[in-house]
Amino acid sequence: MPLSSPHAHVPLRTGSVGTLLLLLAAARRVADGAVDRGMLLRRTPEDVAGGSGIWRTLAVEALPLVDVAALVGAVRDNLATNVLLRHVGLSGVADSTASMGLMRTGLHDRVRAARGAAHPESASSGTALELCWLAERLMRGSAMGGSADRLVRGWLSANVDQSMVGAAFVERFGVDPLAHHASLGGELAYWNTTGTEPGVRADVGAATWAGRTVAWTAIANWAPELDDKLGAEVLSGMRSVGDSVIDFLTRTGPSE
Repeated sequence: MPLSSPHAHVPLRTGSVGTLLLLLAAARRVADGAVDRGMLLRRTPEDVAGGSGIWRTLAVEALPLVDVAALVGAVRDNLATNVLLRHVGLSGVADSTASMGLMRTGLHDRVRAARGAAHPESASSGTALELCWLAERLMRGSAMGGSADRLVRGWLSANVDQSMVGAAFVERFGVDPLAHHASLGGELAYWNTTGTEPGVRADVGAATWAGRTVAWTAIANWAPELDDKLGAEVLSGMRSVGDSVIDFLTRTGPSE
C-alpha cells in the first residue's frame, strides 16, 4: 500500500539513478550465463567523463565485469558507468527496462563531462511511481529474478552517498555510510542508489525491518540558477522522507 505518493506519476530528471537500469541489465546477462562475471572490461580515453568515481585514479586499465558494476553501485563511478554501458549498450538497457514493464523510466545517455543541446537533457529520467515499484520488486527478488536481483542489491548496498533519504538511516539506525553492505544479511536489510546533477537530487531504495518492507523514491528537480539555496532545503526534505520510512518500519503492530 502506498504510504504517500504526491506527483508520483510525473516524469522527472533523475541523473545517475538510471544506472540502476544498467546494473539490472548487466546482472541479467551474468545470471543467465550470457557473459562471464569475470569478463575483463577495459577502459578507453573516450570513457572518461570526470565527476564522481575512483577508477580514474587507479592504475589498472581493465577490471572484471562484476567489479566494474560494483564501482557503479558503490560510488556512482562515471568512468565505470561508461565502460559498462559500452558493453551492455543503450539498446540492451532499453530492452531489459521494457521487459520489466517500465514505460516512463529509462537510461538515455552515457555520462558526459558537458551536456549540450544535441544531447538528452539528463542521463536518465523516470517517475517516482515506476521507480518505487521497481525498488520493491528488486527487494523481493522479482525484478530480473532471484540471482540477478541479489547481484544488484549487493552492488547497491555499498552505496556511499547517504546524503538524502539515507541520512535518516545513518542517524537513526546507525548505518555506516561506508560499510553498510553487510546489512543485507542482518536484521536490517537496506540498499539505495542516488542521482545528482545541477538541479537534480534523487534517491531510490528499499529497507526491510521486523517483517516490514518499504520501498521509496524521492526526486527533486529545480532551477539552481533561480534559487541557489533550494538545494539545502531539498536535502532536508529528503531526510524527512527517510524519517517517514523509518517511522513505519519501527512502529508497533502487525507487519506488512
